[in-house]
This record gives sequence, C-alpha cells and structure tokens, in this order.
Amino acid sequence: MSATKRIADLGLTLPSAGGGAGYYGKLYGKMKPHYLSDRLLFLSGQTAGVDAEGKVIYPGRLGRDLTIEEGYRAARLTGLNCLGCIIDAVGDLDRVKGLVRSLNFIASAPDFTEPHKVASGLTDLFEQVFGEEIGVGPRASIGVMSLADDYCFETWVTVELH
Repeated sequence: MSATKRIADLGLTLPSAGGGAGYYGKLYGKMKPHYLSDRLLFLSGQTAGVDAEGKVIYPGRLGRDLTIEEGYRAARLTGLNCLGCIIDAVGDLDRVKGLVRSLNFIASAPDFTEPHKVASGLTDLFEQVFGEEIGVGPRASIGVMSLADDYCFETWVTVELH
C-alpha cells in the first residue's frame, strides 16, 4: 500500500513546510528546509511547531515538565512536519525508498533516562505511514539540556528516494 493511501486511511493531515510564511526553521538562523543530493534527502531540524497563537507545542523538559506520553505526542507531531517537508521537497511520499537515519534530540531533566521512549513517537508514525521495511531505520535519541524556544523534541532526518 502506498504511503499516500496510508496517510488517508489513518486520517492524518500533513502540514506544508513551505506553505504560508515558509519554512519555520528560518526563525532560528540561515538555513534551508532540506537538501537533496542525488537520491538522499536531508531535512533540516524539525519540531512539533507552534499552535495558532504562536506558542510552542509541548514546551519544556522531559522528566521535569513533561511526561513520556506528552513527549511521544510531540515526536509524532514532529514526524508529521517531516512528512510535510518531504512532500514539499520531492512532491510525493511514495518516492521514499527508506529511512536512512533519524537523530533525535530530547530536552531532558538531568536524571531522565528514557529518551528512546519519546523518539518512538516519530518511529511509530513513520512505520504506520511507510510500513516496517521503509519506515523503520537507524536512529539515535539523545537527551540534551535545552532546545531553541523550549521545544522538547527535535529531529534531523535523512531519507533515500526512488
């Protein structure tokens, strides 16, 4: 089954990374939303984003301000933003051949030792959309002291294209 069909079956709505005011990451310095090199697509850092009032969704640190479940939801929303960015970059999720890697940053309290459970929100979404063979790839999940604007989760994803 195609990723596009799975998106519809799951009832997901994907944001457009390039729509409206453009890639939100530019608020944090000079950067492009993605870079395409032959069959590899490198996405710039993605987060859960902001709500309609411009407030960060799921701000804070895991193990202090947020539960694992809230972090998981932030990672899942981040995954939706990644999917939107892939579509903006190459036009179609069905061009994705595989997930090369995801590097996940989780803003954490010093004693928080479960960043991998938070990052599963991203991985589980990619598996639902692409299937296990394409959507589950190598990953690292790293606890960090802080992220820009108090985001709790950020990822850096690379995919291979057909």
